[in-house]
Parts: sequence; structure tokens; C-alpha cells
Amino acid sequence: MKLLNIKIGRDKFFKFLRTHNLLITKTKRHFITTNSKHHFYKYKNLIKDKIPTRPEQLWVSDITYIKTEKGHNYLALVTDAYSKQIMGYKLDNHMRTELSLDALKMALKNRNYPNQKLINHSDRGLQYCNPTYTEFAQQNGISLSMTQQYDPYENAIAERINRTLKYEYGLKQIIKNTKLAQKIAKKAVYIYNNLRPHLSLDLNTPSFVHLNKNVNYKSYKRNKI
Repeated sequence: MKLLNIKIGRDKFFKFLRTHNLLITKTKRHFITTNSKHHFYKYKNLIKDKIPTRPEQLWVSDITYIKTEKGHNYLALVTDAYSKQIMGYKLDNHMRTELSLDALKMALKNRNYPNQKLINHSDRGLQYCNPTYTEFAQQNGISLSMTQQYDPYENAIAERINRTLKYEYGLKQIIKNTKLAQKIAKKAVYIYNNLRPHLSLDLNTPSFVHLNKNVNYKSYKRNKI
């Protein structure tokens, strides 16, 4: 600018850039996967200030997005809060109710303690409030619990696992297509459940803790379910 003997202030400079479409467009930091603006019944939070004392007492369900070259994909997860084991999952290129429902169906098939009382906790998204989902859950003896507002800390276990799968197992990167994303997700879930030791589980794996109930559960919450 000095070499060309051009004098221009900051505001005028940015106005010039904006006029000629030279500004860099800001990218969105978050992609919202929760749509709670619907008419379906929203269930109460049954687990506030409570901690699980055994496997398959509390499951946490959530959906996160996965980037592909052909657009967003979505990964639905059902995780056991006590053992941190991912019980069921489904990755696809849509966010319809069947995505969450298929993950829940897989979780039920993977149960080790089918006669125990079970709570499924989620956000208040359309998928989890849809009667197709809620009626199936209740028909299988599952009590439903939901966050009372959009707050990641209300569903902290799900948020933490989403982050682990993305940043440690390649799901954060832009993947070529849905088929490859599904393969990566399958491998990531297997490693997470069976090979990765967790500090919160005394350096045991989720699959080990799920079958061995005597491992101390670490939580900042004081009250038991």
C-alpha cells in the first residue's frame, strides 16, 4: 500500500473487500443435530444429579455429524453410562428417526443383563420424541429420560464419546463417502470398546468393565440412581 502511495483507513479497506467479495467467509463451528421444536411429548429428566451403580442401568443416546465429500452424515450412538461401552450405533446420510431407532435396536441385542431396569437418556430432539422411537423403547421395558434444555453438560457422557471417536479415530476428517465412513465407524467403535483403556475406568476397557461390575465408577456427582 505504501509503495503504491495508497492511503486508506481500516473501515474503508474492509468495505472495499466486502464490496468486491474478497472477505473470507466464516465457517460454522458447530452443526446442530438437535431439533426440539416439535409437538411430540418431551420426557422429564430422570437422572439429574444421579450416578449409575451398575452396567445397563442407564444408557445415553446422542447423534453427532460426520463430514464427507458428498455432504454430512450422521452417527447415532447408545452408550452405557457405567461402563462407557458403546452398546449400539448407526451411521448414515440422513437424520431420520430410524437412525436412532436402529442404534437402539443394536444396543438391545448387545445387552448382557436383559432383566435389569434400564433408563435411556437423550436430548429432546425430534428423533427421540417420535412415537416410533418412544413406543419401541417402552415396549422393551425402557424408561425414557431427556435433558431439559440444550446444554452439553446435561449429556456430558455422549458429548465426550463423540469427541473421542472423532479426534482419536479419524471421524473428524472429511471422509470420501458414507460407505467408507461406516467402515471407519465400525472399526472405531470396536477399538473404543475393546482395546482403549479409560482413566475413568481405572485403565480398564469398557467391555471389561461391562462384564465386571466391581470396578469403581468415577463421577463428580454424589447421588446414586
